[in-house]
Amino acid sequence: MDVARSDASLWLPAVRALTPKILFGLRLWIAVSLALYVAFWLELDNAYWAATSAAIVCQPSVGASLRRGAARMVGTVVGAAAIVALTACFAQDRVAFLLGMAIWGSACAFMASLLRDSASYGAALAGFTAVIVAGDALGATGGPGSDAFMLVITRASEICIGIASATVVLASTDLGNARRRLASELAALAGDISHRFGRSLTQGGASEGDTRPTRHALATRIVALSPLVDEALGEVSDLRHRVATLRAATEGLVAALSGWRAAANCLEELPQEDRREAEAIFRLYPAPLRLPLANSLWAGHSDSLIGICSGAARALVALPVRTPSLRLLADGTAQALRGLSQTASALTALVDPARAVPYRRRLPWYRPDLLPAFIAALRVLMTIVALELVWIVTAWPNGAWALSFAAIGVILFSPREAQAYSEARAFTLGLGLAVALAAIVRFAVLPGMETFVGLSLVMGCVLVPLGILSLQPWQTSVFKSLAIFFCILLAPANQMTFDTAQYYNEGLAVVVGMGSAAIGFLLLPPLSPAGRVSRILDVTLRDLRRLAAGGQCGCLRDWESRLYRLLADMPAVVDAERLARFVAMLSMGSTIIRLRRLARRFKMETEIETAFAAVAEGRSATAMSHLAAMERALRQSSKGEADGIAIVRACGAIHAALHTLSRYGNYFDGLE
Repeated sequence: MDVARSDASLWLPAVRALTPKILFGLRLWIAVSLALYVAFWLELDNAYWAATSAAIVCQPSVGASLRRGAARMVGTVVGAAAIVALTACFAQDRVAFLLGMAIWGSACAFMASLLRDSASYGAALAGFTAVIVAGDALGATGGPGSDAFMLVITRASEICIGIASATVVLASTDLGNARRRLASELAALAGDISHRFGRSLTQGGASEGDTRPTRHALATRIVALSPLVDEALGEVSDLRHRVATLRAATEGLVAALSGWRAAANCLEELPQEDRREAEAIFRLYPAPLRLPLANSLWAGHSDSLIGICSGAARALVALPVRTPSLRLLADGTAQALRGLSQTASALTALVDPARAVPYRRRLPWYRPDLLPAFIAALRVLMTIVALELVWIVTAWPNGAWALSFAAIGVILFSPREAQAYSEARAFTLGLGLAVALAAIVRFAVLPGMETFVGLSLVMGCVLVPLGILSLQPWQTSVFKSLAIFFCILLAPANQMTFDTAQYYNEGLAVVVGMGSAAIGFLLLPPLSPAGRVSRILDVTLRDLRRLAAGGQCGCLRDWESRLYRLLADMPAVVDAERLARFVAMLSMGSTIIRLRRLARRFKMETEIETAFAAVAEGRSATAMSHLAAMERALRQSSKGEADGIAIVRACGAIHAALHTLSRYGNYFDGLE
């Protein structure tokens, strides 16, 4: 009996881990078979495009599949309309037609690099779908045919059939769990932040060096929430009306980290004589948030934490303290609790669709970085034009295939940036293997098959294992390429042809096309992650200087929302020092806005603007001297009790600005 239990404990976890992969492989096979059956029944010319579209749309998560399917549908329609317009405008001008197609592809790559997630995928689809749809309309040397409109209708119909088939299969066999996974990850992040911050307060504070790696890891996890949010939006209909709620959840987490940073800075420099008085601040931090099992509390009782966090934040703001350092410590802790309260409110609305959502915030004006998009557009233009020239000069019969797959690779992978070349290379390898695998099935197995059931079973023997292999961590992109392009290379049809020379010519064309995309990324590489981070930091620094000079809206929420959006654009790999600089600029901008408000109360607008003008001009040492003089003047002023609290708060904000300028002044001045 003990031996049987021991054996079961070994194989049961493996079975549980393998079951979702097997189910995905089965769904992939069924979706492709359904798309093929419908395309055969409608007697469409190239039914394999329906099967290929079904394989592309089919994703492990039903939410990702639905979002990708919707984006592919829109991209297909837009791309088809674009190629019809190009044909109508340049029906008799081959050069203008091919150049227009290249420009359209580069414009779509430009938009795909600016957008994110499913919207980026849809823009990419609009680009290479135009090339795919035009494939049969182009002659041996690239001239548009007279029946382009009907070919557009046929190709778009085949692609839409594949999308619809995959959507039906996935929606029928997978109820989805994106809402639960998103709520679980938000709860885990909130629980980790609240527990770790509470533990640092309980221990009397940790040094900046102790907490910075932890905050860096948490910030990286917050940035990684974007794909999960996109899946949830595709899977759960009510969340599409609650995008602001999901944005509030992530912004609350970033605000909590920012407050934690401010409190950690104060704890690091807190004088020993203030430690005893700081205990009053530590005691106001809610006890439930200190628990090691805070994650389960956030997952199951987030509604109860809204009032707990907001009540503690109000108590900390109203707490009378003696020194600016203590005031800053209390306000930083209150900021963290307000952020956690905002996340708790959004998390409660996420798990309860019937709950009213009070969060309504307009999106701030956002200026994206255009250089990566320009590089992507130029790369696409160069790659497509180069292949078009080769096609025209050599009169390659399969040039349209090579051009189509080059467009797929160079446009689709452009938003991947640092991973683009490796992805294109892996897909080229997968295509090479797919050529060999499809040749074996097509010429050794299919000649003996006479029914659709037999064809479907043969494809299932290939697609199910490939679907399983595409979900394991080793060479994932290679197996994805195999699963997606096996159908298009097998080219099942109502009347099969078994011309080996034609097949291998087409196989060579698709490999050359995808390989050309990989070469395009190699010759004109995207910006490195370090380069992207540097540009984001430069944009943030320019915005900070404009804010300091008074040339930008001084709304605290707009400033924070804008920087949260820039944080979301950060690459997944960013070193701790650069992330710390970004957070320092976020904190400095918020401090500038708060100090302007407090300066108006004490009629010190001239003094504060002089200090901030020095920040805008890159003279941090001068700004520090003005701020220090202002702090001394505030401390020497005698006011009533209410003004006394405001003076301490203003001195605390000045202290925070001085700390940031002393640590990052050289960077703000452009010396680093």
